[in-house]
Parts: sequence; C-alpha cells; structure tokens
Amino acid sequence: MPRTILPVALLAFGLSVVAGAAYAQQPPDPVHDKPFWRAIAANRYQIPPGEKPFALAQELGSYLGSPDPELRDDLAYSILTVWIVNRRQFSPEELLQLEGQWSANLRAGIGEKGTDTVFKRSFSALCLASIAERELKTPFLGQQKFAELLRQALAYLRDEKDVRGFDASKGWIHSAAHTADLLSALAENPLFTKQGQSSVLDAISQRLETAGEVFTYGEQDRLANVVARIVSRDDVALDAFHKWLAEMDAADRSVWKDSPPKIAALTRFQNDSYLLRALIPRLLERPSSPASLEAQKAVLGSLERR
Repeated sequence: MPRTILPVALLAFGLSVVAGAAYAQQPPDPVHDKPFWRAIAANRYQIPPGEKPFALAQELGSYLGSPDPELRDDLAYSILTVWIVNRRQFSPEELLQLEGQWSANLRAGIGEKGTDTVFKRSFSALCLASIAERELKTPFLGQQKFAELLRQALAYLRDEKDVRGFDASKGWIHSAAHTADLLSALAENPLFTKQGQSSVLDAISQRLETAGEVFTYGEQDRLANVVARIVSRDDVALDAFHKWLAEMDAADRSVWKDSPPKIAALTRFQNDSYLLRALIPRLLERPSSPASLEAQKAVLGSLERR
C-alpha cells in the first residue's frame, strides 16, 4: 500500500507497534565467555576498547536466565547496574529497548514453580529496578511508559508462583525481593500517583497473603522499604495507608478464630507481622515528617495489638 494513502492515525498506530516489537526483541546469542566478563568486573567495569556498550548490554541480558549464579548475578546483573545507574552509559532509546526486553521477560514461564525459568523473570525485575533508578537521575520514560512499567511490576508480583529465596547451588532467586526493589525505585518517582500508592500497598498485602510460606530471606524487609518510600512522599495518601493497615489488621485478627489456627492464615499473619516490624526501622531511615511520624505511631499500635 502506498504510504501516501495511509491514514495518519493508522500510521501512528503502526509505528507504535513496530517500536514496541523492537523493544521486546530478545537479546542476541552470547559471543563472549565468562573470563571476558570477569575481566570487565575486575577492571572496575570499564568497557573494553573496540566493544560496543549496547551490544554488550544485550548480551548480558541473555544471561539473566542462567542457573549459573556467577554469570547471572555477579557478572550480568552487576555489570548492567553499574553501566546503567552509575555510569549512565546508554541513551534513552537504548534504555527503552532494554526496558522492553526485560519487561517481556517477566511473563516468560510465568506460573511455573520450581523450575529455572524463574531466574529470567526475577533478575529481569532486578534489572528493571536499575532502569527505574536511572529514570530518577535522568528521566526518559514519560508518564505513559512509567505507568505501564508499574502495571507490569504489579502483575508480576501478583502472578509469580515461585517465591523461593535462595538455592544452595544456584544462588539467589528472590522474586519477591527483586520486585520490591523495582517498586521501591518507582515509588520515588514524581510520576508515581496517589492511585499508584494504593495499588502498590494492596499488591504487597496480596503477595504476603498468597506466598504460601513464611518468607525467610528478607523479602518482608524489602517490601517494607516500598511502604516506607510511599509514606515518605510529600504527596502521600495517608488515608490510603491507614485503610491498608486497618484491612491488614482485620485479616490477621481472624487467624485466632480457629484453634489451632489454620496454616494459611497463620502464614499470612507471620508475613504481615514481619513486614510491620521491618517497617519501623525503614521509616526511621527516611527523613522525618508529620506523615511518617503518624505512620510510625499507627504501625506500632498495630504491632501492640498482635
């Protein structure tokens, strides 16, 4: 079809689809060995002469699903974070492409439990946290893309079934903690709305309720950090926070209606309690404000009633 007869709206839609497809393209097959990446880390993450940084970043992205903890965590994630956050290495267009690839990874094998597919999802969430931190320093997402990233993060927190924290041979898995890190960075952003605050608080409660086990690798603390960042905002919706806390209290009190308590309710109670205990020091780490002091008092009251 000749370009001149395409309606403007259709042309714009087509361009957006092409752009989205480009962002979601999977990274190329690996071409460098592990000693190459070890040398970069040992050389304070300097980019080797003659290498193209973005091509290297895409290759590193292919290691996020590796069951090898050194390759996945010590090298791929660590190098990418330094280049994205500290060195500010990539252009906005390149960052958007990485964001698109890693966001797509959040749905790869979603629903599986106990398989290695979780590494790609979990470590993509962690690398998206680096993208969100970079956004705080040099904004490039815009309101629409920010809202979409938040939506995808909340969907991943809700839908991930594999909540293992650590494996003795394969290292950190930590899907809940990594998603919390992403939400923490998003919660600092000026683009984060009051409606977003409520959505994140509700999603945290849902994750703690549906985990099916008591988190034992610090996940509650990382999720508490998200709540602390929300409460520390100048535009915090305190009514939404109090509503969230009251609903948590009401749900947790029901655990004692049965004797002995049902395991699912007791698991939720323990996860909620550990989060609230972690929230107090997290709030104390942040700059004090009337809102944060009010939140501390409310949380302490909740803990006293447990």
